Amino acid sequence: MTKLKGQATAEQVNDWKKKHGDVFKVEIDGSVCYLKKPDRKTMTYVATLGNSPVRANEALLENCWLGGDDDIKKDDEKFFGVSAQLAEIIQIKEAEITKL
Repeated sequence: MTKLKGQATAEQVNDWKKKHGDVFKVEIDGSVCYLKKPDRKTMTYVATLGNSPVRANEALLENCWLGGDDDIKKDDEKFFGVSAQLAEIIQIKEAEITKL
């Protein structure tokens, strides 16, 4: 198994899980990054950038970033590749409404 640039140890991943809950691993072109779920504050900020999807993805990536290869943030091709996966970290539970 080839080590990816920015790869965290199992111990680091477990520490992140204890602190943040779910941790997501995104691999691209020999690099890896680790992300946490966005909180309400992050999503509120990202929503203010709605007219600029690239800036919104930059904000989401920056605010959810736990660790990994910083090239993902700097290299446009890697950034856009990871950006295409960011929707996967936003998990919305289904609610049920009943008129009483």
